[in-house]
Amino acid sequence: MQPTPVDGTAAVRAHLLALQDAICAGLEAEDGSARFREDGWDRPDGGGGRTRALAGGAVFEKAGVAFSHVRGDRLPASATGHRPNLAGRAWEAMGVSVVIHPLNPYVPISHMNVRYFRAQPEAGSAGEGVSWFGGGFDLTPCYGFNEDAAGWHRAARNAVSPFGEGLYGRFKKNCDAYFFLRHRGEARGVGGLFFDDFNEGGFDASFALTRAVGDAFLPAYRAIVARRKGTPYGERQRRFQEYRRGRYVEFNLVWDRGTLFGLQSGGRTESILMSLPPVVRWEYDWKPEPGSPEARLSDEFLQPKDWLEEFVG
Repeated sequence: MQPTPVDGTAAVRAHLLALQDAICAGLEAEDGSARFREDGWDRPDGGGGRTRALAGGAVFEKAGVAFSHVRGDRLPASATGHRPNLAGRAWEAMGVSVVIHPLNPYVPISHMNVRYFRAQPEAGSAGEGVSWFGGGFDLTPCYGFNEDAAGWHRAARNAVSPFGEGLYGRFKKNCDAYFFLRHRGEARGVGGLFFDDFNEGGFDASFALTRAVGDAFLPAYRAIVARRKGTPYGERQRRFQEYRRGRYVEFNLVWDRGTLFGLQSGGRTESILMSLPPVVRWEYDWKPEPGSPEARLSDEFLQPKDWLEEFVG
């Protein structure tokens, strides 16, 4: 874990390391039995990180909370698709990524990521580098509850509303569009927040918003976990959970830009793929029985909607 912080990156790095610590401590407290193991790693081309993984818990079947701070001489293709003018630039990136796969099918999967990216000035240029923030959080239930989805979106709105009146609506729309399995025409979950290439108001303002998003994640998720982790379930619910986890895998391996960036930039494969669930099921052309709780997920919860407008309280 070798990068030397420059400019504002020292403050970002310190915050991200503290955020990783806080999330791990909170998840261990919620689980009550399992503990995270930590693997520190170095990237041959520059940088490294610390990956923490929890497995076989009373509440969380698998959880990963990873910090990385990596750098390189040339941006990979996944990072220059939207900014071709940055091709060939030296770069550094850091972030914390969280993916949680609960044991109980009534507790939703959740994901959070906050990140900072800096591209150095073009070689031989006297210009300044370019930097931006990104991140967000989203919720992927197997069995949906209006209370959970509405509470999740209230937390999302409250996290970003101090930074601009229209940001929640904008970031929610981004999230609905991004976490979408285009090959199936299906949303991954009930959404949340997603933003990228964000540097509005300058470094300090963008960093403050990113901190607010990261800090809001754990309290919002723990509230849902506490409500659902004691719900009785059986084999039917577990099989459906495993089937829905397959959709999660499909998105991460086919569409997720973070996964592609990590692999293309020579990141640590175990850390990049820690987001994958421990047990997954695919069944050919399986469809839920009409009117069943399983069908309700697709019929009601995987349709983009204004959760705050429909379910106030």
